[in-house]
Amino acid sequence: MRNFESPGRSLAASTGAMAATSHAVATVTALQIMERGGNAVDAAVAACAVQGVVEPGSTGIGGDCFALVAREGTDDVIAINGSGRAPRAATAAWYRDAGIDGLDRHSPHAVTVPGAVDAWARLIADHGRLSLADVLAPAIRLARDGYAVTPRVAYDWAAQAALLGQDATTRAIFLPDGKPPAVGDRHRQPALGEILARIGRDGRSAFYEGEVAAEMVDYLQGLGGLHTGEDFSGAESSYVTPIRTSFRGYDVLESPPNGQGIIALMILNILSHFKGQGDPVGIDRLHVEIEATRLAYGVRDAYLADTDHAAMPIDWMLSDTLAADLASRIDLRHALPPTRITPPGVEHTDTVYISVVDRDRTAVSLINSLFNPFGSGLTTPRSGILLHNRGQGFRLEPDHPNAIGPRKRPLHTIIPGLLARDGRAVMPFGVMGGHYQAMGHAHLLSKVLDFGLDLQSAIDLPRLFPLHDSRIVEMEEPLYRSVGLDLRARGFEVERASGPIGGAQAIWIDRARGTLLGGSDPRKDGCALGL
Repeated sequence: MRNFESPGRSLAASTGAMAATSHAVATVTALQIMERGGNAVDAAVAACAVQGVVEPGSTGIGGDCFALVAREGTDDVIAINGSGRAPRAATAAWYRDAGIDGLDRHSPHAVTVPGAVDAWARLIADHGRLSLADVLAPAIRLARDGYAVTPRVAYDWAAQAALLGQDATTRAIFLPDGKPPAVGDRHRQPALGEILARIGRDGRSAFYEGEVAAEMVDYLQGLGGLHTGEDFSGAESSYVTPIRTSFRGYDVLESPPNGQGIIALMILNILSHFKGQGDPVGIDRLHVEIEATRLAYGVRDAYLADTDHAAMPIDWMLSDTLAADLASRIDLRHALPPTRITPPGVEHTDTVYISVVDRDRTAVSLINSLFNPFGSGLTTPRSGILLHNRGQGFRLEPDHPNAIGPRKRPLHTIIPGLLARDGRAVMPFGVMGGHYQAMGHAHLLSKVLDFGLDLQSAIDLPRLFPLHDSRIVEMEEPLYRSVGLDLRARGFEVERASGPIGGAQAIWIDRARGTLLGGSDPRKDGCALGL
């Protein structure tokens, strides 16, 4: 229970349906869609499309999407991987021969074929109740008629002004009058509204085939990209089997690699060897979380890749043997040195998250992203499609599992999560924030399940994030003040974070009382609301 004499927000509570997003307009949209006969899948996609308009630096049709869907609240969960693939011509050798030793954010080589639109269309066709046109209608209206810029959106927008000025179309759309919009300014994207209307009318083909796809190809090729029409027409999301682990008597479900959900499960497996007690942000507990994260992320960077193209030791990564070994390495007196973890038998070689539960208790955990704020900063001239920079998730070393290659998907940071127990969905949840997300999942669940915090209180807690290949720990201001000196004394290099770390949404399904409880991050402009 929060202190009502201090600033903050209360849990949302409802007996019917609920949505939690990082933008109030998206949350309201999701509820309206469900009131009009849509289910949680319809509502989540509608909210996501809206956020691609009103929170344009975080998400959009030029990005990727992952989702978990628990139909009617069972733990027989559907997972969809809507992450895009590299062009067929993309090989590590090509980049080496071209003298390219890094994938620059503001370049066509950072752009994989966007996967979000195919994932949206497939989810709605297979599991929604409304037409795609009806689901996209709110976003189309906002793009055409305009919307008011909210505070966190304006904050993130202003920070990217230099990037936005590098591309002529991006500059024209996102720097009206030569500067980022301020809080309360009205912003419109009519070209985006037209593309959304085409997608609503004609489905995925309106994006991946025909003149819109041809424009994306021509634009990227004109910048030196390797993309072809075949790369776009062949884009396809895929249903995959969720991976899971057990934590404090609950099942935690994540999408399998190429996403980093497996790393969230690894961190939880390590934390399961430590008791959750005392202060949830006390020095000893934070030390354990930091080291568990550093160890698990070391495994991530060595082995996480597209499993269609590279073998991954998934069973070993999720084993209690590994978790026990890593937990035993944590010394509360001293920070560990950067460490590479090698499995037996293996050769050495900004984002929006949406949580929705409908009246039938179908739960949706959906995440959609451009990666960095405003992605690559590249926007197609006529259709106004802002393209992501997910290609930067690849490595260029040809012998690395995550090396760029034809039609490969890069290591992906965005991960939807879902908590279940006794065969029933308990909580769709997610934490935004790029590379932070795996730690964010484990941090949030530990605060709820280990320390008994309600969702909103757990989301409100100050955050930190270690740079696992060093001893640097970035900390939000409250933690920097309270434990920064103590962490420094244990051998960590402590730095203030450049801004808020991440953002979270979650909805708890309380079947015993027939209610829903939702939380939404105060670091963003959103809220949780119920019917």
